[in-house]
Amino acid sequence: MIILIDSGNSRLKVGWLDASNPDMPREPAAVAFDGLDLDALDGWLTALPRPPLRALGVNVAGEARGTAIAAILQKHGCAVTWSLSQATTLGLVNSYRTPTQLGADRWASLLGVLSRLPGAHPPFVLASFGTATTIDTVGPDNVFAGGLILPGPAMMRHALAHGTANLPIAHGQVVPYPTDTHEAIASGIAAAQAGAVVRQWLAGRQRYGQTPQIYAAGGGWPEVHQEIERLLADAGGAFGAVPVPVYLDHPVLDGLAAVARATLDANA
Repeated sequence: MIILIDSGNSRLKVGWLDASNPDMPREPAAVAFDGLDLDALDGWLTALPRPPLRALGVNVAGEARGTAIAAILQKHGCAVTWSLSQATTLGLVNSYRTPTQLGADRWASLLGVLSRLPGAHPPFVLASFGTATTIDTVGPDNVFAGGLILPGPAMMRHALAHGTANLPIAHGQVVPYPTDTHEAIASGIAAAQAGAVVRQWLAGRQRYGQTPQIYAAGGGWPEVHQEIERLLADAGGAFGAVPVPVYLDHPVLDGLAAVARATLDANA
């Protein structure tokens, strides 16, 4: 059993891959904890049906968090390898000027999407709505072209509440013409997120001459998906092709599973 770990800014997501049968998918349902609740990780590891062999993960929550996670894994006789972004991994090519500067979670997510696709595939955009929103594009040649980083929906909401004197932490409806403050904030947040996604979709279409597929991930997706789908329908209608985003559960763990399988194959 190989443990897969996605240590994010706010949550810790864990799953596993059966090392005795690496062709099988990873576990059917990953588990998510509060990122600070490492006792929950300890309890989860204790309850596993058999002891883990090793762990592979990404950590964007800082060195102290990574050290604490490693200590808990070591308690269970399991060493962890933290996966980093590289110039190329499993055929995915990194266009960042400094490849290791790209967030390890973003790199793993893109590998996770590619693990689902056939060798010949259209370009795709992966929009992940977490603490930060990232919107990344990969071409049909498997080259990561680049991507955006912006505050996620919750961070936008809290920034308005804490950075101004009179604005609340809003949970309003998303409407075309807001007529109260909660609606105005909720609609503004959704519009900003949707506009960024549509921008990258249009840029990808122009760059590659074909319609990119859109994948979405992250806990902020339910808050913004209707506005994103509406704007994409408007934009896509002009080209005769309306893109429909596909939501993925834990693409970071999918990418880590792909890397783990490749490592097992290399050592076979």
